[in-house]
Amino acid sequence: MSYVAFRLAIRRLYEGATPRGVAFRYALLVFDIITLIFIVSTSFLPANPVVEALDLGFGALILIDFAARLFASRRPMREFGRLATWTDIIAIISFLAPLPGEAGGFLRILRTLRALHDYQMLARLRTDSLFFRRHEEVVIAVTNLAVFIFVMTAIVYETQKFRNPQIANYADALYFTVTALTTTGFGDITLPGTLGRLISVVIMIFGVTLFFNLARALISPTKVRFPCPVCGLQRHDVDAVHCKACGTILNIPDEGRN
Repeated sequence: MSYVAFRLAIRRLYEGATPRGVAFRYALLVFDIITLIFIVSTSFLPANPVVEALDLGFGALILIDFAARLFASRRPMREFGRLATWTDIIAIISFLAPLPGEAGGFLRILRTLRALHDYQMLARLRTDSLFFRRHEEVVIAVTNLAVFIFVMTAIVYETQKFRNPQIANYADALYFTVTALTTTGFGDITLPGTLGRLISVVIMIFGVTLFFNLARALISPTKVRFPCPVCGLQRHDVDAVHCKACGTILNIPDEGRN
């Protein structure tokens, strides 16, 4: 296979609408979730040869994925202007290099967030999953909140573990992040200093916003995605007969709702 043909084949895996490309991107999404579970679960365990070997394995796979994305990109240098590229670099270093902390690996979850906001992945999930079509806003809201919680947990742990005896492990950092996000504020764990207060403010402001966004998605009536043929309004009530924007008669397919 020539260089051009090989590059085109890789690009089709990452961008194409073929069954193989769709399956490949689903596999990447599953890999991102497995990586997150591994990072969270092993953060509570002491360092040992098995975990270190798995770190190297995950790091190698992420590095291969990262290199393949750059190779398939039409403008590789432009990729370095994206946040996801730098979070990948941090994650790769955290897995492969003997750094004192591994919280950078938590940033890998940002790739899952990007995947769920990618228009191709969203379109495929809407086509393949009735559950996703019915609960799209809730799924995305939960993902946004989970990403924020785990990234802020990593930041809290890495900035506090050497100078704050109250933050001894990821569980302590996660506990503080959740209590700050919900504004419960038990006060048994605090972040001292200017940096600590700024981190707390960020968690409270952005976390509460994401939390209320999730609550809104849970409470608001279920909508279906069906573009109006006249005005293009995308979302309508499940039992809508007319478009609320222009009054056009709709013909929303019945998906078997009882």
